[in-house]
Amino acid sequence: MSTAIDTSPPLRLRMAAKGLDTVTLLVLPAAFVLVALFLYPFLYGLWLSFRPKDGTLLGNYGRFFSDPFLYDTIWATMRLAVPVTLLNLLLAVPVAFRVRLMRRQRLLTTILILPITLGTVLVAEGMLFYFGAQGWFSRTLMTIGLTSGPIKLTNSYIGVFLSLLITGFPFTFLLTLSYVTGIDPSLEQASATLGAGPRSRFRHIFLPLLLPGLAITFCLSFVQAYSVFPSAVLVGEPARITRVISIAAYQAAFEEYDYSMASAIAMIMGFTQLAVVVLVLASRQLFYRGPAGGGKG
Repeated sequence: MSTAIDTSPPLRLRMAAKGLDTVTLLVLPAAFVLVALFLYPFLYGLWLSFRPKDGTLLGNYGRFFSDPFLYDTIWATMRLAVPVTLLNLLLAVPVAFRVRLMRRQRLLTTILILPITLGTVLVAEGMLFYFGAQGWFSRTLMTIGLTSGPIKLTNSYIGVFLSLLITGFPFTFLLTLSYVTGIDPSLEQASATLGAGPRSRFRHIFLPLLLPGLAITFCLSFVQAYSVFPSAVLVGEPARITRVISIAAYQAAFEEYDYSMASAIAMIMGFTQLAVVVLVLASRQLFYRGPAGGGKG
């Protein structure tokens, strides 16, 4: 009596044909962490935001957008995050172009990214001693006669702006430097051989290749600046001009103990960030369309 011989390929080969090989399965732990640390809290927060104390579905969102004390926090945060991100980007581009040509690139890069190791709270504390009314900066200006009285740059919009600039520049610079050094130097040499000046080389060679990377850098730096909280409290004016949206969420959660309202504010915060990110990524197509494959081989 003959038995049928199974000629089908092994399960491992069948899974590999569908893209589920052993290497792909290594993604599963990362996917689990993503679900556990981001997706589930986000969905829970979204669900909680639709369960306000008044029992209505959109009560929290209606309260937020009907109260100027709450919805003005969006513009207060935008007034900080957008200018700081743009200035950091404008400063990072020329510095990155200069650093890429230097011999001791690693040493200078280490110095420029040093504020990352300090942390936001330590930077804010240093600013209180340096830029305060009796700080070194004010005393130096009075000593050399540039001002007759003390200048206080902390506990104001300028204080938060400077804090975000100091802590955000290293991050923006590192991302920009990675894109700048990734462009093949032979492209610049070839354009210089053809008679293109520095401005023309930057406009027609570097800028089109950098735009996709600069857009990503802007988005990441903007999200980092938009979530400002310690700086707005320590060196800002949290009750007035620097009352950002994260402070509103904190007050709703830990002062009013209204976690549903705090979740709604967090959702609004996330969607406003997402709107800016989508706008930036979509607008880059208006300036350049085509491949950005000018990196080193």
